[in-house]
Amino acid sequence: MTGQLSYKNSKVITIGIVSELTGLTIRQIRYYEKRKLIFPERSEQGNRKYSFNDVEQLINIANKREEGVQTFEIRQDMLKEKRKKSGSQLRDEMLRGQINAQFGVNKDR
Repeated sequence: MTGQLSYKNSKVITIGIVSELTGLTIRQIRYYEKRKLIFPERSEQGNRKYSFNDVEQLINIANKREEGVQTFEIRQDMLKEKRKKSGSQLRDEMLRGQINAQFGVNKDR
C-alpha cells in the first residue's frame, strides 16, 4: 500500500458529521484544532475536512479529557509518539540501506 492514500487518511468528512460521530460539539473540535491536537484540511470553500483517523484521534482526545488530562499534556504525548515513530522509521531506512549495500542491491532496479 506504499504510495497510496489509505481511505482512513482521506480528508473527506465534514465537521458536522465528525461532531455526530464523536459526540463532541463543533466548538470543542475547533478548540482541539486551535490547540494543535487535530489537523483538518480546508476545502476550496474553506470548510474543514477530516479523515477517519482524525475521528479516532478526537475520540482518544475526548477520552483523555474525561480522565482529566490537559490538552497541553495530550499534545506533549502526541509529539513524543511522533518522534518515536520517526526515529523508528529512520532506523529502518538505515538498516535497509546497510543491507542493500552489503548485498549490492540497488533500489532503482
